[in-house]
Amino acid sequence: MPSDIPRPIQYGRKVQKNGHVVWEKNFYSVPYAQIGRSVDLRITQSMLEIYLGADRLSSHLLAPAGVINEYRTHEGDLPNGPRYREWDAGRCRDWAARVGEHTLLVVNRAFESVPVEEQALDPVLAVLRLTKRYSAARVERACEIALQSRVRSPRYAHLKPILETRQDENSRTHPRFEPASEQAAPPAGYVRGAAYYAGSVK
Repeated sequence: MPSDIPRPIQYGRKVQKNGHVVWEKNFYSVPYAQIGRSVDLRITQSMLEIYLGADRLSSHLLAPAGVINEYRTHEGDLPNGPRYREWDAGRCRDWAARVGEHTLLVVNRAFESVPVEEQALDPVLAVLRLTKRYSAARVERACEIALQSRVRSPRYAHLKPILETRQDENSRTHPRFEPASEQAAPPAGYVRGAAYYAGSVK
């Protein structure tokens, strides 16, 4: 019996915000322009092909049997629009460092928790943009409180309630947390060149 007989086509798989579709608990990249759209999967014993109508968008070697939460990502599928050229891990870390050491730790853990850095950009920026509404000192204190919990990688959903309920102010005992008159502004932008995305399939 041939080993690569295709299985029934899997219709209507949504491309997630991280630019991947899920098949058997693993993630396969699709060109970022297709985020939010529904695509079809053609799967054999060794390959997964992604189609939009009659057009093949991408193909991948299947993850080995028994493997889960693995990302198969083609460099050509990575984001290259202005939004993603403007922000990268280095620039996010620079901004976080301006806020404080605990904010930087939150950002570092977010990037460490994903196999492809771009997947952490949205949650990291959501955390950093809290400084547009609250002072840098308050966001830094909220990050410290969140890090003291059992959550290893705090996100916006953990920090916002701390700030909204003023837990950061009510529990402030350390002299370094003084009201800040200025918010931490994003650093000046720069653009990463095409060389950043060079490389082989991840």
